[in-house]
Amino acid sequence: LVEKASAVQLPVIPTRVPGSRWISGHYCDEFAEAHGKTLVVREAIGAGLPLAGVGCAIERNRLGRIALDRGGNPFDPNSLTEDYELGLGIGQHGSRVILARLLDRDGNLVGTRACFPDSLEATVRQKARWMTGIALAGWDRLGWAGGPAEYWMRLRDRKAVLSAIVLFAAYLCIVLTVALILGAVAGVAAIPALNETAKLLLTANMLMLVWRMVVRAAFVFQAQNWREAILSIPRTVLANIVAIMAARRACWIYLQYIFGKQLVWDKTAHSH
Repeated sequence: LVEKASAVQLPVIPTRVPGSRWISGHYCDEFAEAHGKTLVVREAIGAGLPLAGVGCAIERNRLGRIALDRGGNPFDPNSLTEDYELGLGIGQHGSRVILARLLDRDGNLVGTRACFPDSLEATVRQKARWMTGIALAGWDRLGWAGGPAEYWMRLRDRKAVLSAIVLFAAYLCIVLTVALILGAVAGVAAIPALNETAKLLLTANMLMLVWRMVVRAAFVFQAQNWREAILSIPRTVLANIVAIMAARRACWIYLQYIFGKQLVWDKTAHSH
């Protein structure tokens, strides 16, 4: 397929580590949706397609032109997310990147199967590096080139830190709501009544949340199996907690970078 485009990316299909149903498993959910829906949409609307670092092929002449632009080095050692930047850079130069979703003779999706971290610490470190490279440093390095579709997708990529702040506030509201309910049961607090506008907003928000869970479960079922699809719903809570922790670490890393400390590659330890 590389003859039809400047780069081709195969889907990444995480393999859940035995004994790590939640931490390792939540990668199955995120990649099923990202490489089954998000990247498909990006390609369809003509936005740049980020590479995943594995399972990708780059056309030789395009790689040579990138090297010439960078003084002979096609890959930037100073980037925390070189694969992401490389894919967008190829698209920015007017070339096409293909996401190849193909089935083998047995009807299975062709892709790169790999184990991801199965500990909370390693997962947070990896996600913080991704978040720093894409949402924070990526803003500085890549800017906002391209048309409306590209702007929209880069905005989606870079909202991760803001999303984590909203998530933290949302979970804090859940804790406070539970505290209010317990206080009301104990007779020491009163739950304030909601007006009709608040009820409408909460109802609409709940319906959108259910829709999001159904969509994610459907893509996990397509890429994995029905057990993982069901688990993807409660695993969303874990994914949100990881995102909050990773955003905190990413902001600290980027704050140090602003004050002169060089960004350092934080290699992910793979034990499987």
